[in-house]
Amino acid sequence: MVDLNTAMSAASVDRQKRVADEGKERMKRRSGRDLGIEAFDPVKHVSKEKAETASMWLVIGFSVTVSLLMRYVLMPRTTVEKSDILYLAPLAAIFLIPQVHRMILPADFNELYTKGTWFKAGFLHTFTFLAMAFLLVNPPLGDIVAPQLADEWVLIQKEGDEFNFSDGAGESGTVTWEVEQDSRLSGDIWLLFGLADNVNVAGANVTVTLTNNDGESNLVSDSDFWDANLEVISNATGNISDTQSSSILMPHGQLDQDFAIHLGANLSVGEHQITVTIVEQGNPWENSRVYTWTLKVIEQLPEVSAS
Repeated sequence: MVDLNTAMSAASVDRQKRVADEGKERMKRRSGRDLGIEAFDPVKHVSKEKAETASMWLVIGFSVTVSLLMRYVLMPRTTVEKSDILYLAPLAAIFLIPQVHRMILPADFNELYTKGTWFKAGFLHTFTFLAMAFLLVNPPLGDIVAPQLADEWVLIQKEGDEFNFSDGAGESGTVTWEVEQDSRLSGDIWLLFGLADNVNVAGANVTVTLTNNDGESNLVSDSDFWDANLEVISNATGNISDTQSSSILMPHGQLDQDFAIHLGANLSVGEHQITVTIVEQGNPWENSRVYTWTLKVIEQLPEVSAS
């Protein structure tokens, strides 16, 4: 038989022992030495930092070299239609990075590299190549984009001293103009637009073709029309500032090239398709762009009597 006091004393001793053991276990879990954590080695740390720095500069140099080869060796020998290779091949070179490290860097550096090193090197190569490619294909080092429409295009009906501008100037590829029954779009019809480019916008060859029921004809620009009617054009389409510098059709002012194309006089009812072809010798490619717009001349519906 065990009395109550003896049992309680034994339980208290056992509880204190368990608490003491748990405290030792917690101290053991917090102890790096007991868990086998390697002590900080400053010499090894410096060696690893040197290896990582060498890897960083090697990847940057590798990416710059690949970018230059893409721009000045591969790009001139590639057409625009097959330009995907210009990005796929340099990005695929990411798999050569480990081999380049083994070929150039000493063995004691390569022993410190892990999978994390190749992961970081892959990202560094990708973004370095993209940055270099952006610099190399844009002015002043390159030009791979043809001039483009500066803002919108608009049609003008000029009858004597009266100017009528088309609605929704160039918001879509089609402008619809209503005329009375059994009539034509009277007066002289002019197409106005501006071209913008990041370099040498005046060096592009611009061809404007009009196709309708009368066949196909090539048209030329008349810069005198734009200059002579600049105030009217600016007031109708909006100025780019408080000063009368240019129409909003040319938002960059003198940097844009203006075009005023005489489509003809008294255009007949039907569709008149306008094709603007832009070709320029870029660097290193020949750049081109085509715009296709449509003028629809339609007759107004006859009025229906209430009876």
